[in-house]
Amino acid sequence: MSFAFFDMPDQTGRTAVVTGANTGIGLEIARGLARKGARVILACRDADRANAAIEDIRSGPERADCAYLHLDLANIASVRDAAAELGKEQQIDLLINNAGVMIPPLSHGSTGAELQFAVNHLGHFALKGLLMGKLAADGGARVVSQASLAHKGAGIDFDNLDARHGYSRLRFYGQSKLANLLFAFELDRRLRAANSPVVSVACHPGIARTELTRHLGVLGPVFGAATGFLLNDSVKGALPALQAATDPDAEGGDYYGPYGLREMSGGASGPAVAARTAQDPQLAARLWEKSVAMTGIDPGLEPAPAQTPA
Repeated sequence: MSFAFFDMPDQTGRTAVVTGANTGIGLEIARGLARKGARVILACRDADRANAAIEDIRSGPERADCAYLHLDLANIASVRDAAAELGKEQQIDLLINNAGVMIPPLSHGSTGAELQFAVNHLGHFALKGLLMGKLAADGGARVVSQASLAHKGAGIDFDNLDARHGYSRLRFYGQSKLANLLFAFELDRRLRAANSPVVSVACHPGIARTELTRHLGVLGPVFGAATGFLLNDSVKGALPALQAATDPDAEGGDYYGPYGLREMSGGASGPAVAARTAQDPQLAARLWEKSVAMTGIDPGLEPAPAQTPA
């Protein structure tokens, strides 16, 4: 069943954390939740831009309740500090892992991993791991992982996560987004096995005109014009995440995306199709263990028992 903005239920009394909420899709996710009454914490690297986003949200007719939290997902020390601050919250009902970088020049995070893998996957893995106890309190939170159509056709090169054997911007971006989806599904399996009240849901925004395209150089404006005319803007791109976060019918392991034009665009959201690779539990378990080793953070969830064929 499709989901539109008017389907969002009231969020009064709920606290939502949105990473990368200072611009683009993240800003529209934060705005959508705030308009429905949620208290929204914008977890971002740049304080000035985050505070400008808060003022933008507050400029609407609603009495938006927003706050800024410093979070640099490339730096595990910053992730630890942010998690410590979030631990002081009375409750966290929604954790929306939206922040990401796309096809930047080669650089690395504090773990030594290439930047896209470090930010898009490892930083969020660490944040969720550090907050697992908090997320499980008060009936359990919903965790939303922002994936991408770019996960299709991608793989995880465990021997080259630092790009020392070569770097392809697009290939590494696809790898990071495959990791997002693998983790979302593996988290769901482990949460279910532990009888945890936390729910893991995934989504993707289709193809939207956002600041993620800033590293396209001279092609950025051309791509932006094409996507602005044919595909999604940031508002429509935010809808699958808002469905994943608020749809009462959403269940752990669900995956949402735009309805229309091969999941690339659309004014409504609904179930999306994940590549077979993203549903591979053995690959996901290997990624989980590698992520624990690279971040030094263990979410404390045991692997789900292997299913025997019927």
